[in-house]
Amino acid sequence: MTSQRGEIANGKAGRKGLDKSHYLYIAVIAAVVLGAVVGLLFPEVGKSLKPLGDGFIKLIKMMIAPVIFCTIVLGIGSIAKAATVGKVGGLALGYFVIMSTFALAIGLVVGNLIHPGEGLKLTPYDPTKKAATDSTVDFLLGIIPGDIPVLPTLLAAVLVGFALQKMGAQGAPILKAVQHGQALVFRILIMIMWLAPVGAFGAIAAVVGATGAQAILSMFTLMAAFYITCAVFIVVILGGLLRIVAGVSIFQLMKYLAREYLLIFSTSSSEAALPRLIAKMEHLGVSKPVVGVTVPTGYSFNLDGTAIYLTMASLFVANAMGTPLDLGAQVSLLIFMIIASKGAAGVTGAGLATLAAGLQAHKPELLGGVGMIVGIDRFMSEARALTNFTGNAVATVLIGTWVKEIDRQQVSSVLSGAVPFDESTMISHHAETTVNETAAKEAVPA
Repeated sequence: MTSQRGEIANGKAGRKGLDKSHYLYIAVIAAVVLGAVVGLLFPEVGKSLKPLGDGFIKLIKMMIAPVIFCTIVLGIGSIAKAATVGKVGGLALGYFVIMSTFALAIGLVVGNLIHPGEGLKLTPYDPTKKAATDSTVDFLLGIIPGDIPVLPTLLAAVLVGFALQKMGAQGAPILKAVQHGQALVFRILIMIMWLAPVGAFGAIAAVVGATGAQAILSMFTLMAAFYITCAVFIVVILGGLLRIVAGVSIFQLMKYLAREYLLIFSTSSSEAALPRLIAKMEHLGVSKPVVGVTVPTGYSFNLDGTAIYLTMASLFVANAMGTPLDLGAQVSLLIFMIIASKGAAGVTGAGLATLAAGLQAHKPELLGGVGMIVGIDRFMSEARALTNFTGNAVATVLIGTWVKEIDRQQVSSVLSGAVPFDESTMISHHAETTVNETAAKEAVPA
């Protein structure tokens, strides 16, 4: 029944999200192209549209503190919960932390090799400086709330999270309230993201108007490098680990998850495929307890694609603003971003908010460069979501192998196509049979 409800909910979300996402996707593409054209043909007009990008950045900044607070409080609670499930939970958490750190290192290496955004020399963001705009624009921008300090918010969230842990059952209602608050915050963030085409149009027009075609080339370089890095990480790192540990081909696993990849590519979010991934991993032959712990934990703490994205986007912004970061600054900034993004995976705009939060906390003068990322964030979010999703699937197989809770014969049969997945019910008959056999064995007196 649960699987059927999940399928129905997923189907509805998939259909609705698909349509809405396509509208936004098309609008962002059109805005980027139009902004680039205006910036190239009418540079002065393009520069005058900068307040559109600035206004969108201010809206994103407005949501930084609430997003950070809710995700950190709930993230600490989730870590405690996952750690109590024993060997599988601890193994899953350790694996995801190591792999996210490894992805972070790869992003740093690639970013420092290609130097994305170098030579653009964009104007640093100065919140105290009045823009050369008329009083109406100043009034409209002034409506948007000012900055809320990020680092104090982070400290408060950590303290609240650990305090709720100590409260035990008494803290459960408060944690539930924070969860509802997070849902509200993310809903507002999603509403703001529908203004992304306007922000992207103004930001791209202003940047291209000021720097010419070099800005367009820099953005394409960043996107291409990011997609290539994600592909290499999936095929070489995840694929190699999967082959060595479980003897499974990454390409066969990706073929098995082809429908989920299409759904993620259409919605730019791995959340849409969560119910299907659970069902498919159980059908693949991984035990229900392992799937039930590993997949949800991965959706909160697996940040392979996000780590690469935050790394390369940060270096791009820093180079574009003419203030490249040294290695120490890069590491501290990105560690902050990884911590701040816990629990926000799959939420539209959360990656952009995390990027803005890190820059605001460490180097506020770089915040103006986020406007360029707005225009290409939607394109990069697809690779980010696909990388995170693949990491979750691979982790489930690996952990199932390590704890010896995987049916290797079932894996071979499923990946060869001999035992197809039942799309009509999304119920794994293999998982049901395994559970029944286990229950029968436990019922027999020793």
